[in-house]
Amino acid sequence: MKTGFVGIVGRPNVGKSTLLNAILGEKIAITTDKPQTTRNAIRGIYTHYADDNINEDTQMVFIDTPGIHKPRTKLGKYMTDSAVNTFKEVEAVIFIVDDRLSAGPGDKYIVDMLNEVTTPKILVINKIDKMEPDVFEKIYNEYDQLEIFENIFGVSAKEGINVHDVIKCALGFMEEGPMFFPDDMVTEHPERFIVSEIIREKILMYFQEEVPHGVAVEIEQFKEESSITKISAVIYCEKKSHKGMIIGKGGRKLKGIGKSAREEIEALLGEKVFLELWVKVKENWRDSDIALSNFGYKE
Repeated sequence: MKTGFVGIVGRPNVGKSTLLNAILGEKIAITTDKPQTTRNAIRGIYTHYADDNINEDTQMVFIDTPGIHKPRTKLGKYMTDSAVNTFKEVEAVIFIVDDRLSAGPGDKYIVDMLNEVTTPKILVINKIDKMEPDVFEKIYNEYDQLEIFENIFGVSAKEGINVHDVIKCALGFMEEGPMFFPDDMVTEHPERFIVSEIIREKILMYFQEEVPHGVAVEIEQFKEESSITKISAVIYCEKKSHKGMIIGKGGRKLKGIGKSAREEIEALLGEKVFLELWVKVKENWRDSDIALSNFGYKE
């Protein structure tokens, strides 16, 4: 069996989590149109037994990393460090872009980092379903001239276009070895973590500006009973004004967040869920080592 680890890196909001979900064929990483949606490195386990499409048994662990950016808070530093450290522990790196290298400093910053490691690199130009052919060609040519990528693929992670080609390419860098995880496991993260991420995703989808980035979710109760799972979660925000916005007039906003989250959690768990949400203020938690540790953003 071929096994190994693959890192997925890129700027915020280029589609890393969407690609991971497309590779696995199910959702384990939250996705929104907000930058820095992913805060933790999320491991997705892809297990495949030989068939006509892929002629050997394989288990690859794809690591979806936070978007690499210049950090402004301790949380931002943790996220960027988490992504950069991935370069050192994988058999291959998938670098996702959705624009020309010359469009801004973000991708150049990552390319400079990739130049420092010998790990095989695969370039994925994402969102081709929204891209004119001449635009794709310009992006392709800019990156191809760097001569640091083993392969370059045009992909639509959202539509699933050419995702299989990326999987087969990554497999070429794996080595013979034992399975890391049971073949029915798609992520090593516990259900509590995924539930907290689903709640945070719904908050991100409800708000546009600064509120989402100042929000953390902590699961206080996760109790499985015979016919229902009871979950109690606290939404932490940084300002009193944000608390009022999250709750909304007459509690309507919080109820909407709860309803959307509960429906997705029920689909995840396959049973009824009673979800109770609370909102509390914890000022400047993104720059607090203690708070970051409590919320699972630091070792």
